[in-house]
Amino acid sequence: MKEIISTNNAPQAIGTYSQAVKIGNTIYLSGQIALIPETMQLKEGQISERIHQVFKNLTAVCEAAGGSLQDIVKLNIFLTDLSHFSSVNEIMAQYFNQPYPARAAIGVKELPKNTDVEMDGIMTLP
Repeated sequence: MKEIISTNNAPQAIGTYSQAVKIGNTIYLSGQIALIPETMQLKEGQISERIHQVFKNLTAVCEAAGGSLQDIVKLNIFLTDLSHFSSVNEIMAQYFNQPYPARAAIGVKELPKNTDVEMDGIMTLP
């Protein structure tokens, strides 16, 4: 059986999807962009601020599912400019402890709301 995970501490879905779906002890996290949950507006400023907001949004969904970022086993990062790859690495180290999850960083042409970073992932609970 699948269980839909939802929290007001992360941006509400802006399309036909759920924030996350749990099947057994596996949670599939939908893509998060740098929307501020309270206003549903994109975080302004440097890309580093948006990367932090994306991790905060992912954290909220992970917690709503009964886990934490540390339970993510696969993280996908989508960037419209791969020159920001080093910033992602630097900031990711502030949110994750070793052992780090498996990860992909993918350069894309566009992202929702014309943002420059999006992340999704898969987490497992004990």
